[in-house]
Order: sequence, then C-alpha cells, then structure tokens
Amino acid sequence: MIKVGLFGIGLDTYWGQFAGLLDNLTGYQKQIKDKIAGYGVEVIDAGMVDNPEKAQSAAAFLKSRDVEIVFLYVSTYALSSTVLPVAQKIKVPVIILNLQPVAQLDYAKFNALGDRGKMTGLWLEHCQACSLPEIASVFNRAGINYDFVTGYLGDETAWTDIKSWTLAAKVASDMRASRMGVLGHYYCGMLDVYTDMTRQSAIFGTHFELLEMCELKQLRDESTPNEIIEKIKEFHSSFEVVPECDSAEIERAALTSIALDKIVAKHKLTSMAYYYEGSPGNDYENIATSVIAGNTLLTGKSIPVAGECEIKNAQAMKIMASFGAGGSFSEFYLMDFTDDVVMLGHDGPAHPIIAEGSVRLVPLPVYHGKPGKGLSIQMSVKHGPVTLLSVVEGRNGVFLLTAEGESVPGPVLEIGNTNSRYRFSTGAKEFMNQWSKQGPAHHCAIGVGHIAGNIEKLGKILGIEVVRIC
Repeated sequence: MIKVGLFGIGLDTYWGQFAGLLDNLTGYQKQIKDKIAGYGVEVIDAGMVDNPEKAQSAAAFLKSRDVEIVFLYVSTYALSSTVLPVAQKIKVPVIILNLQPVAQLDYAKFNALGDRGKMTGLWLEHCQACSLPEIASVFNRAGINYDFVTGYLGDETAWTDIKSWTLAAKVASDMRASRMGVLGHYYCGMLDVYTDMTRQSAIFGTHFELLEMCELKQLRDESTPNEIIEKIKEFHSSFEVVPECDSAEIERAALTSIALDKIVAKHKLTSMAYYYEGSPGNDYENIATSVIAGNTLLTGKSIPVAGECEIKNAQAMKIMASFGAGGSFSEFYLMDFTDDVVMLGHDGPAHPIIAEGSVRLVPLPVYHGKPGKGLSIQMSVKHGPVTLLSVVEGRNGVFLLTAEGESVPGPVLEIGNTNSRYRFSTGAKEFMNQWSKQGPAHHCAIGVGHIAGNIEKLGKILGIEVVRIC
C-alpha cells in the first residue's frame, strides 16, 4: 500500500481569539484523512501546522515516512512560512486542498449571529481560498511542484480529483518498482522504436533486464508433458481456439508460453519488450514465431508485453495496466473517411481482458513483415470510452502523449489481428495530424475508460510534460 502525506495549515494566533475554531478545523481534516484512506492508500497525517516550528517537525515526519505525494489542507488563512519548509524538505508533489466546509455559507443565519467576534470565527472556518495566491506565489518562486483541488467537503467532483491523484501516485510507485525484460533486438530499421533505456530509467525508475534467447530456449526445452497439457487447457479457457488451429501449432505455442512464464518469474519481470527473427528453420525462429498466445496471456495478467522490441510502448502499456485500464499493443491500420473513424490493431500480443466479445486464437499463414507463420490473436477492444497513450522520446526529453476517444462498433479486418474502430472528437483527419505531429513511435497503448486526466496527474508527479490531443 502506498503512502500519501497530509497536513493542515492554520494560524496559531487565531486559536486564542476564536473559541472552537481549531477543533472544527481539525475535525474537517479528519474527514479528509478518512475519505482519502478509503481510496486504498495509507494516509500519513502530520496534523495541523500553524507556525514555522511545527512546519519543520511536520517536514521531518513526512520525509521519514517516504510519502509519494502530500495533500496540503488549507484549513483557514495561514502564513506561507508554515508551508514552504515542508515542501522544500519532502521533495514530492504537493496537492493543495482548497476545500470549504460547505458549498455556500448561510448568509442570513451568519449575519443574524449579531456577535462580530463569533461571525469572524465562523468566516475564518470558511476562509480556505485566502491563502491560495500566497502559497502559489511562494511555490512558483521556489520551484515547488504543486497543483490545486478546489471545492467543498461534499463536492464529488473535488473528491474524484483527489482520488485521481492517489491513483496517479500509485502508478508512479508501480513504475519505479517495475522490471522490464528486453528479449532479442529491435525490428531493424524502425528508427522511431529505438529507445534510450537510461533515460527511461531516469524518468520512470524502471529496471531493465536484458534477456537471452538461449535462456528462453533452455526453459522451453525443460517443459514437461503435464505443463504442456495445463497450458493448452489455459489456452482453451482464455481464448476461443478456432478449429483451424493445428494441434502441433497449439503445442508449439504452449511450449513457448510455458518458457515465457518461467523467464518472467525467474527475473521478477513486470513487463517485457521483445523481437527476434532467427535463421530459417532454427530453434530461435521456432520460438519467435510462437510467442503471441503466451505474451497475450501475460499481458492479461498485468505483465504487458510489446512486440517489435517497442520498449517505450511496453512502458505505456504498463502505465495503462497500473491504472486498471488494460493497455493493448496497437498501431494505426487504416482510416475510414466515410465513417470518420481510425482503425488500430496489431498482430499481437493483445490485452484479452478488455476485449469486446471473444478473444480468438487463429492460425496465420504468414506474419506480415516477419518470418514464419503460427498462431495469432483476433479481437477488438470493448465498445465505449477509450484512452490512447504513447511514451514519446522527443527532442527535449520524454513526454506522454494521450487522447480520449470511443471504440465503436462496425466492420473490422478479419485477418487474424487485433483491430478496432475508434472515433475522436476532433474527427479522424485532425486527430491523425495532431497525434503524428507530436512525433511518437508508430505504436501506442489503448486502454478502456477516459483516463487522460489521471495521466496528466501522473505527468505532474513524474515532472514530465503531458500532451493531450482530445
């Protein structure tokens, strides 16, 4: 369970002036803590910080607990000197919660109190907005990474935003703990796919494990008859295995799938990128032409696998999987100008959990652009909202490229590949132009749901740009 920090800010001068104010504000802070904890994170609460000395103590406490992000609850007006020491020491993004107790003060009831002292105390209980410009001014000049959530305690939109921040923090943590296997080599000539692994490690924290084909072959050769039987059962339970699939091809794919499972377990991998060809008829070609079914199973278990050694796209798929959106390996197939849709797909691997209908295991007489033949996956992504994501290595560094659209029904290409029809608010032409101008590799990850907002928050946490097309 990841840890997120929380502290409130106030002004200690007020407590002796306005009876009950501090108790009410700390009560609101407890409500916030309990609500955030309900999102499946551990909330490290540093309490109410109301002077610079407490700021130093809160900073040390939060730093010692290794929090991913910190929620700063502005309980009332507070001096920026109570905030800056905390932000400077913890060095994680600060999400400033501008949450009033209610959406609207009962002005008639308030003005009927008749006691200006009590009225001032009640006003200060609702005075969260006052400190925001001051805090932002100081954070801007200090180079602090921050953002706002503005609303009131019963504001579901604000709480959706807060939950999104906790999800983004979890994904950032997942990526930092991720271990990606790199098996084989790039598809020769795909210059867009070539990746700077050092830069990927620096941004996401990913460890890269360079794998050997001979190790995979050894694990494959060690497979037992019982393992083969169990893996073929898994194929039949996970896929619609069409009658045209030859039993020898199914067994060949099962052997490779067993070896893939073992190499993933041995190296504790959480994702993988692969590509290999091998000389015609040799053992490595036999492996390389039988990986799609096994890699699809792994992808469905949140160990995403990207073909053509597209490391950046395996990263994108891992991000989508960590958000719970799936993340299927895709590239642009064609454009339908009559229906104003773009079709995306690939010859595998796929993400079976986000399929519309059955996931079919089918034979291919030829892998286009690749050697050999074998089994492949035919499926479409669930109809409804989707998000596209690409991890881009641009001229000025790594950034995230995303777009929201819809997976829509209609005819697809029955060629033994994944492919789906997608509609975007910009229209197909403008989408393709805007997406391509950002310079991504030609692959992307597709997940279900509209989560571009979550991805934007992840970018804030990682300190990288997010470009959203639609």
